[in-house]
Amino acid sequence: MSYSRPSYSREMLENIATKVGTPFWLLDAAVLRKRIGEIKSVAEPAGIQVRYAMKALSATRVLQEMRDAGMWIDAVSGNEVLRALHAGFPAGQEPPVIVLTADVFRGNALEVVLKKNILPNIGSPGMIRVLAEAGYHGDIAVRINPGFGHGHVNACDTGGPSSKHGIWYTHLGEAVAEAQRHGMRVVMLHAHIGSGPKITELLQNLRRLAREYATLLPQFPDVNAVSLGGGIPHTYKESDPPVDISPLRELFAEAKSELEKATNRPIRVEIEPGRYFVAPCATLVTRVTDVKKTETNPKGPGRTFAMVDAGFVDLIRPAMYGSYHRMTVVGRGQTNAEQDIVVAGPLCESGDVFTRDASELLAPRRLPKPEPGDLLCIHDGGAYGYVMSSNYNSIGRAPQVWLEPDGNLRLISRRETVEDLLRIETDEAL
Repeated sequence: MSYSRPSYSREMLENIATKVGTPFWLLDAAVLRKRIGEIKSVAEPAGIQVRYAMKALSATRVLQEMRDAGMWIDAVSGNEVLRALHAGFPAGQEPPVIVLTADVFRGNALEVVLKKNILPNIGSPGMIRVLAEAGYHGDIAVRINPGFGHGHVNACDTGGPSSKHGIWYTHLGEAVAEAQRHGMRVVMLHAHIGSGPKITELLQNLRRLAREYATLLPQFPDVNAVSLGGGIPHTYKESDPPVDISPLRELFAEAKSELEKATNRPIRVEIEPGRYFVAPCATLVTRVTDVKKTETNPKGPGRTFAMVDAGFVDLIRPAMYGSYHRMTVVGRGQTNAEQDIVVAGPLCESGDVFTRDASELLAPRRLPKPEPGDLLCIHDGGAYGYVMSSNYNSIGRAPQVWLEPDGNLRLISRRETVEDLLRIETDEAL
């Protein structure tokens, strides 16, 4: 399996920019479908059900691709459930094609569970009480914090003492007893151990998780499904080798066999990748507006700044935790000699910089020195890119453009306007 690193012609990108402006998101259908195929190739032979962790990229067009490929959905809010229903996924629990995984029932989440008959995957013992008080006495899934796991950076840790997710494994018995007291059956166990930087770490943690499940399952006669979570890593740096996920095929088969042997009944084993599906399929295309310099002084070295019209309102990951995204210059400057470039955006924040490290320090990138007017592509932004964008500085969210392999282009979300932002403001008596 290989990591597809798409490149796009200046002519096509400028054509899109003429029609929708910059910055914009370009979603590549071919790359997405390739990743879907890779996941299916390791899951289907082992009889594993795949859910898409839709928080990674929830555009309706992406959800429709997942639906057509036979994926199920892991949603984390009431509105995500409604988005999945809008994209054509069925409601109900027979089977639970959509599961709502949450640590807190916020907003309409509880209402959606009740009205749409969605299986709730609870991450906190108090959620059982909230469900019972709302009149829900149906089946539940329980998210466990197994005490181990790894995020792709420490800030994204999903298992262990520092993680807010799930019920600590030694407290599981208390939560289950509370559920039984309210007439709720636990029909699914869930854990998410995160995506470490290497596939070897994921494999080790998944085997460990499967063993933990095998020990737990005899205590849960009503459980018919377990989730191994997501966490399949994606290679962001061009200097790193692509991730080979083929060993997962054997691991999934072994896990399913081990769990069914431990229970002597059929167990549906699930996984729920998000990042791996969509990370490489979306590119943020931005316009270089200027190239300027600072000079060295006692405070530090001088830098060359490429100023672009995208900012952390469009892609917050570098500002939030120093994530790395491959960049390419498209235009007159793409043949210039490479030098250290800091890529910075338009926002009134010093942290509005795309070339930062995990210590929140500037990490200039070796790039051809761009010329004002060039386009700059920030790649691998599909996971937690558009979905984490904001309206800071009253800037509307950038449009999303869908690219088919034959070159057909579709605008799947338009640029937000100030009228969109003002539409929700009101002055009403309460």
